[in-house]
Amino acid sequence: MSEISISVIISTYNSPEWLAKVLHGYNNQTYQNFEVVIADDGSKQETIDLIEAFKKEVFYPITHVWHEDNGFQKSQILNKAIVECQADYILMSDGDCIPREDFVEVHFREREIGYFLSGGYFMLPMSISKAITKESILSGKCFNLRWLKSQGLNTSFKNNKLTAKGFKSWFLNTITPTNASWNGHNASGWKKDIVAINGFDERMQYGGQDRELGERLMNLGVKGKQIRYSAVCIHLDHPRGYKNQESINKNLAIRKTTKTEQKTWTDFGIVKK
Repeated sequence: MSEISISVIISTYNSPEWLAKVLHGYNNQTYQNFEVVIADDGSKQETIDLIEAFKKEVFYPITHVWHEDNGFQKSQILNKAIVECQADYILMSDGDCIPREDFVEVHFREREIGYFLSGGYFMLPMSISKAITKESILSGKCFNLRWLKSQGLNTSFKNNKLTAKGFKSWFLNTITPTNASWNGHNASGWKKDIVAINGFDERMQYGGQDRELGERLMNLGVKGKQIRYSAVCIHLDHPRGYKNQESINKNLAIRKTTKTEQKTWTDFGIVKK
């Protein structure tokens, strides 16, 4: 195989059941010249064993980047994962987001110098998250609206994310009021741009650290491009025990400084001052 053209970073923390479903999703991709770099924020042995087993099962190479559990340190482990990426283009997603079969292909096709790509996700309730099996992932059934409705999915405008193709997805990408921000569950950009802004700000814990990275990219002159109706992943439900207002407030203050001072660099990123 030729040189790897996309590095996919998947963040995880003690969710082996969900991570397994996600890794099956990447083993079903139409575009196959990619590697997976797992950014593991301190998971226990069960996740480590799962990844070792998947290395033997899937067609793509897996690099497991792990550090000790020290609370919510996603920014730190993502920076370590960025350094390990072999490709010059990086796609980031989460260990609870199953990619549709064309997910990597869309990111590869839409990549463009001077831009990063901003995708979204399709949120599922816990009952459907549990009902998804390896078989329903590999057959693509878990992205099929009829199947999802048979599992209890409600009718909603958001369901267009699953059905939009061609002109319709382009049109919805164009008219969506949602900003083309860097979304940690579905975004991609050039490694050189991410390194140029020194990656994630490691002072930031839960809440908006991905957005802040995108804001520094924009300050650097890299524009966001909307692909939320083209690059589709389904988001499995989970509790958010790490969510706390103090962390969110601290992050909002950092983001405000990034915006007002037009910052392109953080002293608390990949390279430590």
